[in-house]
Amino acid sequence: MSLESEIRAGLERAREGARRLALCSGATRNLLLTKLADALRQQSDAIVAANARDLEAARQGGLRGAMLERLSLDRRRIEAMAQGVEEVAALPDPVGEVIAGWRRPNGLEIRQVRVPIGTIAVIYESRPNVTVDAAALLLKAGNAAVLRGGKEALHTNSLLAQLIAGAIDQAGAPAQALFFVATAEREVVQILKRSADLLQLIIPRGGGALKGALQASAVPVLPHFDGICHVYVDRAAEIAQALAICVDAKTSRPSVCNAMENLLVHQEIAARFLPTLGEKLRALGVELRGCPRTRAIIAAAAASEEDWDREYLDLILSIKIVDSLSDAIDFIARHGSGLADAIVTADYETACRFQHEVDSATVYVNASTRFTDGFEFGFGAETGISTNRLHARGPMGLRELTTYKYAIWGQGQVRG
Repeated sequence: MSLESEIRAGLERAREGARRLALCSGATRNLLLTKLADALRQQSDAIVAANARDLEAARQGGLRGAMLERLSLDRRRIEAMAQGVEEVAALPDPVGEVIAGWRRPNGLEIRQVRVPIGTIAVIYESRPNVTVDAAALLLKAGNAAVLRGGKEALHTNSLLAQLIAGAIDQAGAPAQALFFVATAEREVVQILKRSADLLQLIIPRGGGALKGALQASAVPVLPHFDGICHVYVDRAAEIAQALAICVDAKTSRPSVCNAMENLLVHQEIAARFLPTLGEKLRALGVELRGCPRTRAIIAAAAASEEDWDREYLDLILSIKIVDSLSDAIDFIARHGSGLADAIVTADYETACRFQHEVDSATVYVNASTRFTDGFEFGFGAETGISTNRLHARGPMGLRELTTYKYAIWGQGQVRG
């Protein structure tokens, strides 16, 4: 059987699984997630062992630093995954929710009702926790999950997929609702993107190469690509608060998309703020790159024009001093990816203007961009963070994985 035939056969099974899962009760879908959380805890040793194999292969293949951090799982992260699955299970069931309802003058009763989207493929790289997060949300929302992870996490993802399949079986849900693509062949992405007859949506979580591979997709794509996030320290910022936010946004987990990549500092506060921040960041291993005015205040390498548009996913930070709030907003409009941006300021009007004019999926006042996350938003987990403007934007939870239909009741009305 050719790879395309194999993938399409899996998609056909998933389409049938989606139809059947949508008819399952919410209790069945919740039981599935409970069984999965139990399995993650019970098999934590096996998961760590599988992950160790992936990590060793990645090291031999030249993977270093933050990319290894994205790949790694330990018992703490496995427990966090299990807790996230339980939080998803505890959320209200979106399937069947009546969004709106009204009665027409002719007596027709119209209801707008949430339903699953259908069969959804998630294509992702490096982070094996996405296997569990995506499956939990997709299955809870009544969708079939087609999961294609990166080659660097194949052993870990394969084991996690087995645990998900076991939970589906224990709950009495349709086994076809999960299709884990166990091959790392790049051609898989091309097959998926031309399978519009079998797939309703593709959610990609990766970098520029994946973005390029999905161009001209026949299947709708809900993008989650670059995370070029900014923090702007305003002239009215409280120094201690700004320091804490900037250190967290850059260093708490630099390998993820919601980490700060560009720091903007108002000229009036730069000389008081940057020396202390630079000292703290350098102590944590951060490489600093800056504009000429930044380099006149602290030791930093010269930031190139390309640096402002670079998602480092590492302990590297670009710093620019700006003359005004308007300059900061304009800079974000030119260089931001629309995922997460923040202002630190004690001035209410300045904060409101920043939040109003910055056109990103999440815009923060006096908080770290690292909160752009489905778990932190109360969604239990996420399938990605959309920088799109259609259908879904920001962290994608259960409701973002549904669509709706209209259910209309009549008493014999005809239009005539």
